[in-house]
Amino acid sequence: MPDTSTLTPPPVLGASSPAAASATAAAAAAAQPAGCYHCGLPIPSNAKAEWKVHIAGADQAMCCPGCTAVAQTIMDLGQESYYLQRSEYAATAEGAQVLPPELQLYDNADPRFVCSENPGERETTLAVDGIRCAACVWLIEQRLNQLPGVASAQLNVATERLYVRWRSDDCRPGDILAALHTIGYAAYPYDAARHSEQQQQAQRTLGRQLFVAGLSMMQVMMYVAPAYMAEDGTLDDNMAQLMRWASLLLTAPAIFYSALPFWRGAWSSLRARALGMDVPVALGIAAAFGASVLATFQGGGEVYYDSVTMFIFLLLCSRYLELRARRKAGAALERLQHALPASATVLADYPASQQGTLVKAAALEVDQVIMIKPGEAVAADCVILQGRTALDLSLLSGESAPIAKQVGDQLPGGAINASNMIIARVTQRVQDSTLSNLVKLIDRAGRDKPRIAQWADDVAAWFVLALLLFAVATFGFWFWLDGYSATRAWPIAIAVLVVSCPCALSLATPTALAAGTDRLLRQGVLVTGAQTLETLHRASHIVFDKTGTLTYGRPVLQQTTTLGLMEQEFCLQVAAALDAASAHPLARAIVQAASAADAAASGAGADWQAAAVQEVAGRGVEGVLHNRLYRLGNASFVAELSGPVPAHVVADGATPVYLGVQDQWLACFALHDGIRAEAASTVDYFRKAGKTVVLLSGDHEALARKVGDQLGISTTIGGYLPDEKLAFVKKLQQGGAVVAMVGDGINDAAVLSAADVSFAMGAGAALAQAHADAVLLSGRIDSVVDSADVARRTMGVIRQNLWWASLYNGVAIPAAALGWLNPWLSGVGMALSSAVVVANALRLRKGA
Repeated sequence: MPDTSTLTPPPVLGASSPAAASATAAAAAAAQPAGCYHCGLPIPSNAKAEWKVHIAGADQAMCCPGCTAVAQTIMDLGQESYYLQRSEYAATAEGAQVLPPELQLYDNADPRFVCSENPGERETTLAVDGIRCAACVWLIEQRLNQLPGVASAQLNVATERLYVRWRSDDCRPGDILAALHTIGYAAYPYDAARHSEQQQQAQRTLGRQLFVAGLSMMQVMMYVAPAYMAEDGTLDDNMAQLMRWASLLLTAPAIFYSALPFWRGAWSSLRARALGMDVPVALGIAAAFGASVLATFQGGGEVYYDSVTMFIFLLLCSRYLELRARRKAGAALERLQHALPASATVLADYPASQQGTLVKAAALEVDQVIMIKPGEAVAADCVILQGRTALDLSLLSGESAPIAKQVGDQLPGGAINASNMIIARVTQRVQDSTLSNLVKLIDRAGRDKPRIAQWADDVAAWFVLALLLFAVATFGFWFWLDGYSATRAWPIAIAVLVVSCPCALSLATPTALAAGTDRLLRQGVLVTGAQTLETLHRASHIVFDKTGTLTYGRPVLQQTTTLGLMEQEFCLQVAAALDAASAHPLARAIVQAASAADAAASGAGADWQAAAVQEVAGRGVEGVLHNRLYRLGNASFVAELSGPVPAHVVADGATPVYLGVQDQWLACFALHDGIRAEAASTVDYFRKAGKTVVLLSGDHEALARKVGDQLGISTTIGGYLPDEKLAFVKKLQQGGAVVAMVGDGINDAAVLSAADVSFAMGAGAALAQAHADAVLLSGRIDSVVDSADVARRTMGVIRQNLWWASLYNGVAIPAAALGWLNPWLSGVGMALSSAVVVANALRLRKGA
């Protein structure tokens, strides 16, 4: 690399003010010689057009993708002043520092790093480039957890995102990036678009390596086939030697290009002073290839070119399948990352004008008015001001059918406008929108590992060490047995190294958990806790809250009784027209019921609009519709217009709302906080599964008992305050119970956090969701049943995978040590072992 000290000085040296710095930078940039704006090195002739970054008002050329990535990161962090005030170019690879100094801009003072759980700690989520397999995950976590000041480092194998928490007094972000750099990995603050590009590039690279390995394998097979088929003495020595040289040349591309992931992985492990899972693989390849090269130069002896190329090809096939499996398992989570639109149409002069201006979605402010066209995603949480439409909430809740929305209804950020153009007012910034909060919960989901995954990782780490010692012992035994000859000892030792599959142990749990989590998310359940599926499967007690959990938690229209000659549909639309502008819970229940009926009738209610509407506090509302005066409210209020109440029956526990016109009663609407339709089947599922079902409510004992009796819950407790609920759950746990809690609302936050595993309703309070291990986005209580079913399947698959990995290694390694397996057959076994584990885990995505 050229000496940067002889290059032209950087464009700006200590500008006195931002304005002056910008002007100076622009002027200097125009006069700057053809060199990298970041590091000052000459720009190569084959530089790509995309190696540019917009700095100081112009597109500045870079010499390589590394400088491009670093410069873009600096600009994304808002640190353009680094270029405007620097006194020298950035250090190059020849410098003493492993980490370029500009990456120290990831400063602890950045508010994004503040840890919500401990003010003395910092946390962040990084995307890691170069993840190849489960071995990388193990190596990165081991290296960072050894770093002074790092409290936790967890890498999600499905999403390839690294969560790190560190003590601000002992560690800096630059130290973390430097540690990753020393073992061969690059990391950067997570960005969905950039991370997606990196993943696509990694998959293309692996595909090319797989193609080269396959081509080498096929060509080498053509040259070794005559040696296998020829009878003793029929193959001329010169021809045999020519075939060895040809095989060597054809094997070289596989060794020096296709096997790069194994070399890099093994080297990274050794640099970190750890025995990673790539070490035995790299040793096996190196030993087989080295022995073959030696035999080729000596003109005699066994060669293993066919075994080497086949092993590399099959193992790359296995890793390609693993990569695809990880991407599929994390696909639903990634879709959420990309769901929010990048821009929105703002109506600055609404309602005077509906001329829109396109702005960045991240710049939206509360109370701004936006236009949402058909097919567009809702940029932020908002409320409809004008228009009617249907929303596609499948991404947020798993609900496939569009939901009708009208003026006054709330729209969650991330939903898709599936019908008509609407105008809405922003109620939450993009950073605080429904989808953004879900993404934050997802981010939390990948921070920790379940106990069974940690156990598998620990076993795999010791497994590698034991394997290497066993391979050495095997070589020594056969070397001694054959009279100190390596003729048989060498290939047998290679077979032992090649046939082992520690990756299967490490893949057994994370691939199954990722596939199960992906399936649940597509069903409307967002799993945010590492132990959720494992603990739910072991739960002995299922504790339900009542209001908002087993019941809807809001008034709903249970029954409409006509008291006159008008039909129910007519009465419901009249009542909804009178209540259209009311914020009363009973009024909203009637409006929502009418909206659903109207949507089923293809929008017939669009012509209903009341005039001269007046609301009488505590009594009801009156208004004129079709030139007639209607009243809607309690019995005494309507009786003043319609006369004495006719005889009828009101459902027990329901709140009656009456509708009448001059001298005529029209209808009685019975509203109450009804039991969810799916509550009974949910309770029955857990009761038949042998779980103890408990109803724990803060409502009056009689109300709780009534709901419990209707659902067949034998243990019903009412009138409990939040601290009493918490004490109840802790008492169960002290008795050995594993408690799963399902709740909704702020008063459930403490008990949700204390339970062994917890679920929060998707429509519940944000605080409750933040303390739960899973969120029921669908808002359906039977999603807990789906979760229990997937948990059962997932734990079954994990047990199958661990059993298979243990059985395979327990049989294959002794067989190889006894000389029953040659190197190429060992390679087939190792590749198939990993493939079986991955394929078995992917069954969970299809519900098999």
